[in-house]
Amino acid sequence: MPTATAVVEMTDVAKTFANGTVALDGLTLAIRAGSFTSLLGPSGCGKSTALRLMAGLGEPSGGSIRLAAETARRDIGFVFQEPTLMPWATVFDNVFLPLRLAGRSRREARAGIERALDLVGLAGFADAYPRELSGGMRMRASIARALVTGPRLLLMDEPFAALDEITRFRLNDDLLALWRSEGWTVVFVTHSVFESVYLSDRILVMTPRPGRIAVEIAVDAPYPRGEAGFRTSDAYNRHCREVSARLAEAMGG
Repeated sequence: MPTATAVVEMTDVAKTFANGTVALDGLTLAIRAGSFTSLLGPSGCGKSTALRLMAGLGEPSGGSIRLAAETARRDIGFVFQEPTLMPWATVFDNVFLPLRLAGRSRREARAGIERALDLVGLAGFADAYPRELSGGMRMRASIARALVTGPRLLLMDEPFAALDEITRFRLNDDLLALWRSEGWTVVFVTHSVFESVYLSDRILVMTPRPGRIAVEIAVDAPYPRGEAGFRTSDAYNRHCREVSARLAEAMGG
């Protein structure tokens, strides 16, 4: 049965690629509006495949995917593992890209682009080129590009995996602040137990390929978490131990 508050639902979804690889089989989940949900599992378990199917970047081989009536494909923002910025274009023009493809003029789009850059802390870098930015700043630009369309649903595929720990922690906190202020629904793919616990109000642990949901874990710690010192708390350590144990069980360990 459809879930009234779900932004996206996947029911018994399967995905088999042309080379015969079965990435997903029997994947069922519902993402409720306003939640921060992490898909956690080992590399190759189908996390990224599930995210791409939610975004409409491919079709399932079986099962069904349902978006809420008020959530069209244009209301979905996608942040890839790598920033995937155009090296020949300024930060402004990189963020402008989805609006340009939608037929918006630079003049019409300027205010929205400036707001997106301000949200991610890049207000002074509109005229910079990707080569002039640090890894963290390039990822901020990529996030701004996903935000400029005003998405209701933000899908993030291990966006911070390649960053150093200090930058990753900072962007984790910035992402949570934006999520709370903007009212998005976020689905975040990660293979880090620690990151999933810090960010999420719910973690969906996936089995090895073919992927499906093994267990759902609620993280009931209040937000904001950075100001409360959540990373050094007993509650954080307890949640990490629980999630690690459930992940090991899902992997057959």
